[in-house]
Amino acid sequence: MALGPRLDLRQSQSLVMTPQLQQAIKLLALSNLEIEAFIGDALDANPLLEIGDAAPAPAEAPTESAAADPDLRRTTLESSPVDQLVSEGRADEDRPLDIDVSALDRDRDTGDWSADARIQPGEAGPEIDERGAGEPTLAEHLHAQVGPATRDPRAAFIARHLIGQLDDAGYLITPLRDISAELGVPLAEVEAALALVQTFDPTGVGARSLSECVALQAKEADRYDPCMARLIDNLELLARGEIPRLKRMCGVDDEDFADMLAELRGYDPKPGLRFATGGGEPVTPDILITPRADGGWNIQLNQATLPRLIVNRSYYVEMRGACDDKVARGWLSDKLADANWLVKALDQRQKTILKVASELVKQQDGFFRHGVSQLKPLTLRTVAEAIGMHESTVSRVTSNKYLLCERGTFELKYFFTSGVGGADGEGGASAEAVKAAIKQLIDAEDPKAILSDDALVDLLKARGYDLARRTVAKYREAIGLGSSVQRRRQKALAGVR
Repeated sequence: MALGPRLDLRQSQSLVMTPQLQQAIKLLALSNLEIEAFIGDALDANPLLEIGDAAPAPAEAPTESAAADPDLRRTTLESSPVDQLVSEGRADEDRPLDIDVSALDRDRDTGDWSADARIQPGEAGPEIDERGAGEPTLAEHLHAQVGPATRDPRAAFIARHLIGQLDDAGYLITPLRDISAELGVPLAEVEAALALVQTFDPTGVGARSLSECVALQAKEADRYDPCMARLIDNLELLARGEIPRLKRMCGVDDEDFADMLAELRGYDPKPGLRFATGGGEPVTPDILITPRADGGWNIQLNQATLPRLIVNRSYYVEMRGACDDKVARGWLSDKLADANWLVKALDQRQKTILKVASELVKQQDGFFRHGVSQLKPLTLRTVAEAIGMHESTVSRVTSNKYLLCERGTFELKYFFTSGVGGADGEGGASAEAVKAAIKQLIDAEDPKAILSDDALVDLLKARGYDLARRTVAKYREAIGLGSSVQRRRQKALAGVR
């Protein structure tokens, strides 16, 4: 056989991901606030795009119970013409985005007393929505106090370095000897600088342990007498509920001990958290659910966070008439194509979100009417098969999006929960419903008859939940409830007043 170059023709099929298609898929996973930022960038980059007037009616998708009336099925999204697509002969592409691209799946993955102390702080930190973007952080708040506190530049330098070593709760996490070696200064100067920092507001900042933090606050309140000092030095006994032993160590009676505990509960174990800025802005819902008079549900997108993007065709015609250069005409045509695609992609995104949300409400109708006890097990595949989309599409749609209803604001992922065994042998209850039932039973238990995990198993079985004891223990720990021994000690402490 002769060897030599030759040309062959081969025919094959492959999935080609264009940049526009990749961007459209990414848009599904963005929240309304992220979409608003994305649109802002698009407006800066494309002169043919502009924000249009508000839609005449919010985009909504009634559930099947309300879809019998043809008038109710009409939504702003369904009736909004996409004239630029029609003019280009691509009106048949008007359907929700749906594609299986696993390679493009996005990899996504407290300030109170410790569980051992069993004490609650007297004053909670500010709510997230009460902290403005311009409020100082803990470090900024402390740095502002260094200047008025000392005129010694060396002490001020060490104090500022110590402030940089504090964690979010206000505790010093680096040993003083390490700081002394790092700065090359005597340990005594570091200790003096720490003493200075511990005089700053909030009281308790700069502590190296819970006991030291509480002691600083007790001294500030002029309550650090020998009895209180012994109580603070033995918080581990308080956590174990050894009340009689603590009374003997402190040398006080029941009334004085109750007063000491009340004082202790008024201290903040993590004073720095009141300046914490983690958590970002308050959650803004992407989907609004309201009940209808006929028993159905109105499902609509939150138009307050969703600008209406339009293509300025008159400006395009004006610019095209003034373009004599072939390169300029090509650039203008590209911008028009990009603008048309973006409007189309956003329109498809809204329809897809409404379609998924409608199926969620349909599947979890019991939750919206009766609460978490009626939350059903639900998977992404179930919703995907019901609406004729791929599971990866539903996953993107439900990521980083929130739903507002009469029962509060919930992430869409909240409604997807695993099933647990029922007394009838079927997995007819969701894990969240079981957790709610466990919390309800424990909240109602008699302090003199604390329920063990075995007792919880029997009570849950009477409610129709057939669970193993280890499963009950796992759910109990997941919602932050201690064992029967821990709850007995906690309620014993609560009874000491």
